[in-house]
Amino acid sequence: MLRTIGKRLLLLIPTLFGLTVLLFFWVRALPGGPAAALLGERATPEAIERINEAYGFNRPLPEQYITWLGRLLQGDFGNSIETRRPVLEEFANRFPATVELAVMALIIAVGIGIPLGYWAARHHGRFIDHISVAGSLVGITIPVFFLAFILKWIFAVQLGWLPSTGRQDRGVDATHVTGFYVLDGLLTGELDASLNAIVHLLLPAIALATIPLAIIVRITRASVLEVVNADYVRTGRAKGIAQSTIRNRFVLRNAMLPVVTTIGLQAGLLISGAVLTETVFAFPGIGAFLAGAIFARDFPVLQGFVLFIALSYALINLLVDISYSFIDPRVRIQ
Repeated sequence: MLRTIGKRLLLLIPTLFGLTVLLFFWVRALPGGPAAALLGERATPEAIERINEAYGFNRPLPEQYITWLGRLLQGDFGNSIETRRPVLEEFANRFPATVELAVMALIIAVGIGIPLGYWAARHHGRFIDHISVAGSLVGITIPVFFLAFILKWIFAVQLGWLPSTGRQDRGVDATHVTGFYVLDGLLTGELDASLNAIVHLLLPAIALATIPLAIIVRITRASVLEVVNADYVRTGRAKGIAQSTIRNRFVLRNAMLPVVTTIGLQAGLLISGAVLTETVFAFPGIGAFLAGAIFARDFPVLQGFVLFIALSYALINLLVDISYSFIDPRVRIQ
């Protein structure tokens, strides 16, 4: 297992290296160069020259790339053009908010999706099966930003049940240790602060979880239906093994491999898909910051975000591969 983890971590090196090459030349391939794209309508020859000189865009491309890569290896992602602060510092301030939102959305998607998909498969062809399939189709087709606006208008504006913006109420006296507000409240014993943070997470998390929830329902249903008709399941029934054992050890466990793969992919998408959700709910995470960087053409921030997403995907896929060995002993033996 340790050898496998080591190999996968080593494979990250060429993957991330190739991504840095693509990112570097993508920025330089913009019409008129990065300086003209950054300045927009203010792109006079004199202003472009000043930007090129300030950021080194007038130097040879190989020299620019080596310099940029060397800074990346030292943890220097550059400074945000909009805020003038280091990109890594900006991410560190906003990263906990996005992680809390993604984790809450994943808990909702997995906690509802797997039981609902399994229940639909057990009642294949019946009313609940048709409802779950139709509901998952609707969940996939509804745009996240549209659902976010609907949830905000109904539960925050009309009913006033849940807050519509922010991570905590301003009047909450909370001690922030890690930046993860829910965890901070648990660590410091301020349970009211944790509860208040969870309440603020509900609406954006539900909106963000809709598409992963629908996908997990469909994958779980299809996987369970496939396993239910397997030879070893029929053999177990013929031998008189208890139905609970057949459901838990024979059916559900063997059906989990494609479901776990789907969960891993969706976990990465939750982080990248938080842009629209955080913008609608004014949630101070990476997504909202990235949305502002797109409009401001803040390329250091955009490059750092793409690298961050790529690294997140790679680590999540590694965790998914490791989880296979615990679900299916055959994978561990191989």
